Amino acid sequence: MAVRGTKDLFGKELRLHQHIVATARRVLEAAGALELITPVFEETQVFEKGVGISTDIVRKEMFTFQDRGGRSLTLRPEGTAAMVRAYLEHGMKVWPQPVRLWMAGPMFRAERPQKGRYRQFHQVNYEALGSESPILDAEAVVLLYESLKELGLRRLTVKLSSVGDPEDRARYNGPDVYLIPLTEEAVAEAFYLAEALRPRIRAEYALSSKKPGKGVEEALKRNAAFVGFLGEDELKTGEVTLKRLATGEQVRLPQREALGFLLSALA
Repeated sequence: MAVRGTKDLFGKELRLHQHIVATARRVLEAAGALELITPVFEETQVFEKGVGISTDIVRKEMFTFQDRGGRSLTLRPEGTAAMVRAYLEHGMKVWPQPVRLWMAGPMFRAERPQKGRYRQFHQVNYEALGSESPILDAEAVVLLYESLKELGLRRLTVKLSSVGDPEDRARYNGPDVYLIPLTEEAVAEAFYLAEALRPRIRAEYALSSKKPGKGVEEALKRNAAFVGFLGEDELKTGEVTLKRLATGEQVRLPQREALGFLLSALA
């Protein structure tokens, strides 16, 4: 028998699966999206940093194992973190931006199987990376809505929520920390650290490398409480330098201790 929480696809059900993927391909590629196939497993830190180490997905729902070399690997529980890893690893930052990517494939969650929920399931992912424009968010909603319409679904309702634009958030609720990559190599680390912090605090990051002064200027405009510097030295040691903007006090500490420090400092 198939492992509990998994299933075989064949016949009518397989044809339906293929039709869904083909429909998504047609709609998304017409909008300029490039198909991407990532490995079904990644280094565990890709998901810990990309999804957030304190989220239920990371704490309770990942299939994680060690390979023969002792590395911690994880079957992908979702697509975004792997797609961002590929975007950064393959130098897509220097392509014309934004870069639109899509993928379809199996995902894996170690949760209790029940009707309609499996430990291995299939998902279509779409990402537009390299721009902060809200138009891309609207476009993503429209493209996925169009994909569902093309599949013949009717009476669809889209429900939207919003955390406001950057100016609104800065005016009423600025980020607790604004991460500043000082080198291009540190941009990916800033993304991963921000994602690790976000389940508990408000964290934002610069999408490209900045000089310290320029980064602090941006953080002040956003009404951030702290800035976090990630430079060549911090990358080598796995640390981050945190500076409280109100007083100028700063401390350098391991990234794994950043959340605890910030929670205590912001209390």
